[in-house]
Amino acid sequence: MAKKPLQTPEKIIQARIADAAKRALAEAEQRRLQADAKPPLPKELGGRIGLEPTRYGDWEKKGIASDF
Repeated sequence: MAKKPLQTPEKIIQARIADAAKRALAEAEQRRLQADAKPPLPKELGGRIGLEPTRYGDWEKKGIASDF
């Protein structure tokens, strides 16, 4: 009876890495599908017209500067 050749440690490690990579790709795809399934956020009512003041450092409205 011929014996089955033993796998080397390198091949075992490569197989484990390949399995982990497959699981990671499947999980990432599942997360992408869940993110696409979320409903869009509602539009803001009564918000400031123009650029976002906190992003551009301009916290001025009607001549009054305010910082939160």
